[in-house]
Amino acid sequence: MTDGERRSPLDEVHRAAGASFTDFAGWQMPVRYSSDLAEHHAVREAAGLFDLSHMAEILVLGPEAAAALDHALAGRLSAIEEGQAKYSLLLDESGGIIDDLVVYRTGPDRFLVVANAGNRRPAVDAIRERAAGFDCVVDDESDDIALVALQGPKAEEILRNVEGFDIPELDSLRYYRAIDGNFRGHEVLVGRTGYTGEDGFEFFLDPDAAPELWDALAETGAGAGLIPCGLAARDTLRLEAGMPLYGHELSLATLPQQVGLGRVPVLGKEGGFVGEAAVVAGPAADAPVLVGLAAEGRRAGRADYEVFATEDAPDAAGVVTSGALSPTLGHPIAMALIRPELREPGTTVYLDVRGTRIPATVVTLPFYSRKKS
Repeated sequence: MTDGERRSPLDEVHRAAGASFTDFAGWQMPVRYSSDLAEHHAVREAAGLFDLSHMAEILVLGPEAAAALDHALAGRLSAIEEGQAKYSLLLDESGGIIDDLVVYRTGPDRFLVVANAGNRRPAVDAIRERAAGFDCVVDDESDDIALVALQGPKAEEILRNVEGFDIPELDSLRYYRAIDGNFRGHEVLVGRTGYTGEDGFEFFLDPDAAPELWDALAETGAGAGLIPCGLAARDTLRLEAGMPLYGHELSLATLPQQVGLGRVPVLGKEGGFVGEAAVVAGPAADAPVLVGLAAEGRRAGRADYEVFATEDAPDAAGVVTSGALSPTLGHPIAMALIRPELREPGTTVYLDVRGTRIPATVVTLPFYSRKKS
């Protein structure tokens, strides 16, 4: 490990399991344990266990915490109930996306904001600066919280059988809700949230307790097909589910309307929010828009591959933001930012895959949706 690299509180567990590691926002995180395909299919068919302890957690607490977040973020966080979670955006003055985040209301005047690992400092700084005029405090609790995710159709069955995990209100826990639990004497915030397109849970707890919880989940779920999963499988899972990734689909150069998030900002909130004027003005008429692309064969477009309107067009009409050979669907899929006149489903475009132009069809996102029971 070089200077500046960070390790998860589960690092020793991952190494004992034979994980391969990658640098992610300065963290050494598991990219895979066995094979990307096996881990991906486990989540779609049974369950997968993920370490997300690199994510940033920001506490906003105080009588005006809700008003502060209404000003700082594009959504109306004051409207969510205690125990509810909401996806939102942190924008700059020009409407560009600083980060996309999930906000949990964990008390009447208490909110937990979960930001991307690579945007920890920009998110903390922006929220703290925007909350300065409100009666609340903003604390970066990222180093004091571990985050473990259990995802897949068998996630609830596994969770119910973990010895020593007391979640009194699990029966009433709906999607994008969170409740308090207790794991063998350790307080745990249990959210029914995730980034895979499957049902599942995310557990926020003390880093010292994370290895015991990980082992308990792994042991309980082993017979049901649960396996540990790395960031590679998480990436193909979220791509199939049409979920954007910061630094790929989202950036300071994109406004919410360009990437299918035009409904996230709530206009007309009291006091407004940072970036509201730019959102109202909207992107330029020729600004690229995010679409899904599906192709045949086995050759997939990858991030930064160019997209062309025709097989022989001299100039690119867009760029792939994320792409892979879909393990679930069996054919190449991609998300791309392309010229708006090409956005209609059914339109044929061409991906430049290492010098060969491969036809692809614009499709409606997501590529995959789980079957609801």
